[in-house]
Amino acid sequence: MAKILAVDDEPAILEMIESILNKDGHLVTKVSNPLKINMEELHRYDLILLDIMMPGIDGFELCKRIRILVDCPILFLTAKTEENSLVNGLSLGADDYISKPFGVMELRARINAHLRREHREHSVRMVLGRVCIQMSQKKLLMDDKELPFTKAEYEICEFLAKNRGQVFSKEQILEAVFGFDNESNDSTIITHIKNIRAKFADYDYTPIKTVWGIGYKWEE
Repeated sequence: MAKILAVDDEPAILEMIESILNKDGHLVTKVSNPLKINMEELHRYDLILLDIMMPGIDGFELCKRIRILVDCPILFLTAKTEENSLVNGLSLGADDYISKPFGVMELRARINAHLRREHREHSVRMVLGRVCIQMSQKKLLMDDKELPFTKAEYEICEFLAKNRGQVFSKEQILEAVFGFDNESNDSTIITHIKNIRAKFADYDYTPIKTVWGIGYKWEE
């Protein structure tokens, strides 16, 4: 059983989320007013769902405030699927997004996939040239300095680095990292990799290569 916080200004959406996730044994806390979230209790949750368009404070600003307090997966619920919107949300620390309207199977699959990923244990340290990946701590060091990757960005780097030299499609990365395969969400991987490359660019280093027409690979 996981404890999940769902924040949306539409009570009907919250009721639907609770009904769906209760069937998987999860305990859902519903909040319709984002300004009334108890920030001191956030550490109790295993996953957080945030709507983007809300009165008082939008999901982007709320995600920014929450991310500095917790390390659990944060997923956006949004009708906005433009690339700039996704880039903004993912760069603030969100792990993924679920497009509205969403189906029962998709909601369950995404949430359970993130929860499975969250509970996997890593205990290996891997050094690849100038990069050191500390899997037990989920940190990536570049020239002995930690890069400020979000959880999802780190997971993509770890997966590609473990399989360095091998080319993976966006669909394969999506399935391996998040635990599901959905072609309509290729843009999630594209956006994360753009953000990863931007952070490596400060060190004039590009370990993730594009193999045109196929996908991506890790190559020093």
